[in-house]
Amino acid sequence: MVIWTDPAIKSLKQIHDFIATDSKYYATETIDKIISKSEQLIVPEINDKTIREIFIYSYRLMYQIKGDDIYILTIIHGKKDFDGTL
Repeated sequence: MVIWTDPAIKSLKQIHDFIATDSKYYATETIDKIISKSEQLIVPEINDKTIREIFIYSYRLMYQIKGDDIYILTIIHGKKDFDGTL
């Protein structure tokens, strides 16, 4: 089961709103793609095997696996400095 945390949902809305200022169509396309990719959580990208990430366009979707559940932790732009704090 994939569980979206409140900060991840907030990030998703901010991404949508930002893109929608130029194109509501592409905002919806981007959000649909992010949600679709969140269902394909496959490859660990950092040392903690329970925390993984996938790239969708320029965004990094980070998630954690706990038991049978997958928690979406955050979504950040790939160019944004990331200090490792979730």
